[in-house]
Amino acid sequence: MIFEKLPDSVDATHALLKRGKFMSDQNLATMLFLSLKLGRPLLLEGRSGVGKSELGMVLARELNRPLLRLQCYEGLDASAAVYEWNYAAQMIEIRLAEQEKTGDKDALADDLFSERFLIKRPILQALEEHGGSAPVLLIDEIDRADEGFEAYLLEVLSEFQVSVPELGTIRAAERPIVVLTSNRTREIHDALKRRCIYHWLDFPDAVQEVEILTLRAPGVARQLTEGLDELVQELRQSEFRGGAGVKAAVDWAATLIELDREEMDPKHTSAGIAQILKRHQEGDATAVSNALRAGAESHREGAE
Repeated sequence: MIFEKLPDSVDATHALLKRGKFMSDQNLATMLFLSLKLGRPLLLEGRSGVGKSELGMVLARELNRPLLRLQCYEGLDASAAVYEWNYAAQMIEIRLAEQEKTGDKDALADDLFSERFLIKRPILQALEEHGGSAPVLLIDEIDRADEGFEAYLLEVLSEFQVSVPELGTIRAAERPIVVLTSNRTREIHDALKRRCIYHWLDFPDAVQEVEILTLRAPGVARQLTEGLDELVQELRQSEFRGGAGVKAAVDWAATLIELDREEMDPKHTSAGIAQILKRHQEGDATAVSNALRAGAESHREGAE
């Protein structure tokens, strides 16, 4: 596998993201460049739907490196995130040794706790060699994990090593590229933040989002792109805050392409409402309908 070299400047980092169809501003490109240059994890905080996880996936794709993704949840522990022993295989090995009645017990014990029986989870996999280059480790929604697991990460993200009592300390030959995301459902501890390059990722403004829609859904007519963006921006300012994600807007644009629409029309675009809100309630439907009408009228007045 041929790996791409890391970008050597902020402008090159910005260009790399753009090649991956990820629109970034100068601040994000700078923080990502520093993360790659210094070999420190990048912690992205922001509301759901702004593209935090997408950045990690774009990095892996554009740098042609393996992507190892760890989805965090309440109760996540080292056995699911780092490693665990294959107890079933160990028991089979013990039964076979008992039947054959051969071999040294001490040697058997050593073999049972060797790498042959070690199940490697994403974090431990990220510390391994991957054909001469480090992978991208995406630790998604760290705020959903317990504080105990967050504390466990301190050793991993500062020394890029994990301690396995039966084997000793396993260190990375080359530091993986680490991206952590948080929707800020709880505050991340300062000790973890100090180990990271931090960036708050917000929804794009109207100009940026039009560029994103044009880049990600190139078949969308310009007036439709602008009308759709007006609606999405309005929904974010209303009670639907956090529900109108960038990817959802792109999905809706793709829906409108399939419907052969060239401009915003409440009658024909209502089928795409679910792409934005990902829910349906009577009150929501009424509010969205009003927003659609307001967006269409605003667009027509602007055109006139």
